[in-house]
Amino acid sequence: MPDQPRVLCEVKDHIAYVTMNRPEKHNGLDMAMFREMIAAAKKIRKDRAVRCVILSGNGPSFCAGLDFQAVNKDPSIVAKVFLKLPWTKQNIAQEIAHCWRDLPVPVISVIHGNCFGGGMQIILATDYRIARADASLAIMEMKWGLIPDMSGMATLSRLTRIDIAQELTMTGRKFSAREGHDYGLISRLADDPMVEAEQLAQTICRQSPDAIAAAKYLFKKTWKADTWKALRWERWVQARLLGRKNQRIAMKNGLSKEGEAQPFIDRRSF
Repeated sequence: MPDQPRVLCEVKDHIAYVTMNRPEKHNGLDMAMFREMIAAAKKIRKDRAVRCVILSGNGPSFCAGLDFQAVNKDPSIVAKVFLKLPWTKQNIAQEIAHCWRDLPVPVISVIHGNCFGGGMQIILATDYRIARADASLAIMEMKWGLIPDMSGMATLSRLTRIDIAQELTMTGRKFSAREGHDYGLISRLADDPMVEAEQLAQTICRQSPDAIAAAKYLFKKTWKADTWKALRWERWVQARLLGRKNQRIAMKNGLSKEGEAQPFIDRRSF
């Protein structure tokens, strides 16, 4: 419905549930969806109580990609979404995906139905991707004479081989989540991805939120970096954890009996 929010965001037990909410359009990305997704990520970043994010889509699909009907009705959307302002590092199309990689907490995407084009690039920017085996995926931009430019080039290279990335990009073909798992693009297959995502999120939330944020930050800075750069980042990040309140709580909990764990305080910034 036009008066319904495009994105729902609810925080429960330190987990932020972000849900795309255009079920009648298979969560196709229009201008309002771009803005509300980015706004949700910014809201989560400011909330130090959030320790994990679960990203999903209402209706029959996770996200079928860019809503080309909306673009045809309002061609100015293309300029608004794809042009980068001089004082920004990325355009809106890139930010709707990359904002999840930039969050200081892990993001788990829950995938069902169709996950095409922009939807595919969004999940590639999340930390874990849990999907139904029968979900249908595609890097579909080639169908429209385009290339993936919503941060896909930054994320594909972390997850799969170049020949696989090129073949999927150049053909634009559909493939199952099971095949995506074989390629390294899907983390885990599940009959009920939301249940699996919640179990993973709850396990993460039981750890020190500072250490979790630090680990995500460290992997982002060092993945595929040279050895000496990785070692420097390790030292610097560890120095920001040692002796802090949550690190002391983690040490005390690790030495205490089961059931006597002290709760952690809200995370520091990373």
